[in-house]
Amino acid sequence: MAMEIKGRIIEILPLKTGQSANGEWRKQEFILETESNYPKKICFMAWGEKIDEFAIKQGETLKVSVDLESREYNGRWYTDVKAWKIARDGLGDDNSFEGSNINYGYNSAEIGPLNNNNNNNDDDIPF
Repeated sequence: MAMEIKGRIIEILPLKTGQSANGEWRKQEFILETESNYPKKICFMAWGEKIDEFAIKQGETLKVSVDLESREYNGRWYTDVKAWKIARDGLGDDNSFEGSNINYGYNSAEIGPLNNNNNNNDDDIPF
């Protein structure tokens, strides 16, 4: 599923790196606040070379194209919000970034739960 979200970057989370069977991976998460009467905060991520390509800065207003993917493990659901294209506010399509052959270096080692129950023991999660 793909969708676009427009808003302002209010926080840039620390870069995360790791090693998987496919090699080294990098992930950067960003917090975007939507522009509406009831703003929502959305955490999305960029993987690998997209981190440098997008060069997202705090305070920027962006239109972010994302893919959503959820999966279940032990009765709990986990969701990824992965950016594959961004456009800067007030700029035309020639100022957007898009990957045609995307390899996210997918490794969900740091992804948290979608549901929020009182069980905070995530040690048994394999991804």
